[in-house]
Order: sequence, then C-alpha cells, then structure tokens
Amino acid sequence: MLTRELIDTCKPFSCGYDDLDEYFLKDSPLWADQMYGKTYCFVLKEDPETIVCAFSLSNETIRVDMLPNSRRKHFLKTIPREKQIRRYPAVLIGRLGVDVQFAGKGVGTELMEILKFWFVEPDNKAAVRYLAVDALNNPSTLNYYAKNGFSFLFKDDEQEAASAKMKLPLKTRYMYFDLIEVVRK
Repeated sequence: MLTRELIDTCKPFSCGYDDLDEYFLKDSPLWADQMYGKTYCFVLKEDPETIVCAFSLSNETIRVDMLPNSRRKHFLKTIPREKQIRRYPAVLIGRLGVDVQFAGKGVGTELMEILKFWFVEPDNKAAVRYLAVDALNNPSTLNYYAKNGFSFLFKDDEQEAASAKMKLPLKTRYMYFDLIEVVRK
C-alpha cells in the first residue's frame, strides 16, 4: 500500500500530471484514513525506493437502471436474463499513474493485467463483475483504457453529460471492463 511512510522514504514520484502527483503524494493517505479508497504502488525490486506506478481503488456500483434504454440493452447483452439486476458490483480505479521514467514501456498495460486477475482470483475478498474508471477525457487516456479492453458506458459525451446532468465538455468519461472475460479465457 502507498503509505505516508513509504512516500517519505521513496524517491520522488511523478506521472507527469500535477493533480495526479498531488493525489498520490498528499491526498491518498487522507482518503485511506476516511476509508474512501486504498492506494497501492509497485516499486522496483532492485531499488525499493523507486515507485514505478501507483493506483487507487474503491468500491463502485454500475447502475444500469439509470442508463438510456439502448445503452442498458447493450450493457446487459452478456448477462443471462435471470441474473440481471439493477446494480452491478465493480471496483473503481480512481487514479492510476506510471512514473515518467517508466512511461511508454508497457508498465500501464502490465498493471492493468494484474488488476484484472487480482479481482478474479479465488482468494479475492471482493465479489465484483466489473472494473470501472472515470478516465480523463483526452485521446491518450481514453485510448489506453480502450486498448486494455474497456468500453464506454455511454455512447458519447452528450449522452453521458445528459445522464449525469453535467455541462460539456466532460472532464472524464466513464468506462468499464467486464471481468467475466478474464474468467472465460
């Protein structure tokens, strides 16, 4: 876990986004204290003072009862009718960052694979069907999640903004990954 003690003993961590860096280095222990989420990190085996990547996780619910009909049908198409419910358990990836010195080396993709398997292991204490993320609404971030198998919950920005009663442009886009795909492999 990314603790205050670990932050204080490690070399500076920066993923290149000031708001993410501030979250990991200052806010994440406060969020953990309030039990809103937990932040984890991976360090180099040969240099445990170097944080390679960090990510925060919290509980989430995907509410299909709040989706427009077409999106609800799209979301539910892989779930047997007798198992369909209004809300589906998920884990929210609240923040995710790779240190700039490791960017572009496949660390983010490897981390995503670890997270996918983490939540389908028999020893996992949480029963979840989905990974979810409010991804920064920029092409590189959206492309990263799409390349890792995530889908948009809403068909476009306008539909998501209308559903959330928000103004455009959206700062984030809600995306999800169905963990049943990992189980079926």
